[in-house]
Amino acid sequence: MIQYVLQTEDVAIHYGGVKAVDGVDLTLAKGQIRGLIGPNGAGKSTVIDAITGRRRLTRGRVTLLGEDVSALGVVARRARGLSRSFQRTSIFAQMPVFKQVELASHQMGASDSYADAQAVLQELDLWDMRETVAQDLGYGEQRRLDLALALVGHPSVLLLDEPMAGLSVKESLDLAGHLKKLTDTWDVSVLLVEHDMDVVFGISDVVTVFELGRVIADGSPAEVRANPRVREAYLGSAA
Repeated sequence: MIQYVLQTEDVAIHYGGVKAVDGVDLTLAKGQIRGLIGPNGAGKSTVIDAITGRRRLTRGRVTLLGEDVSALGVVARRARGLSRSFQRTSIFAQMPVFKQVELASHQMGASDSYADAQAVLQELDLWDMRETVAQDLGYGEQRRLDLALALVGHPSVLLLDEPMAGLSVKESLDLAGHLKKLTDTWDVSVLLVEHDMDVVFGISDVVTVFELGRVIADGSPAEVRANPRVREAYLGSAA
């Protein structure tokens, strides 16, 4: 029986003497949101790169849906249900919304790319904007379009690297609401790197804190908030 949809065991990425990530164990259960927090340079984005296959592991193992995918590349992991977004949007500015989502779905090998694109856009409240050229969308809508591109093919695991960057408070809360809904309606499990503490603690089931490539705290939002080291180093008055 598969206990976790995603698991890393002793994952490390070293560059010479620099230990960008050093012995990280993470798990992600079905329908769960795990938030990753920590200062810049702590290794959060590098861990996501390791999980998706963009960085070669120095040691350790990545397991997806019970399969060891450590030796697989980015494309193979995506085909197996592991998707991600980046800090900068990957949308095509000059292309209409629907066309680019349908194209992404087709490239993923969907049997019905039209239906797949339609379902994703409706889920993210972008269907009414399907003929709009992406550059004419508001920034919050562009962020949702970026999420739509990551959701084609209905991945099992979604890794998000600062999806709220540059958004207003209202836009952040709106996107957070969509993410929470996705875990319920689409059974998507989310690993979320985010600096907006209100978002992280508001929607995460569990929170992991990084420092210098290592995990220094892990638990429920309440447990992490109460951790003296985390409060002093990262949360301050926000705790």
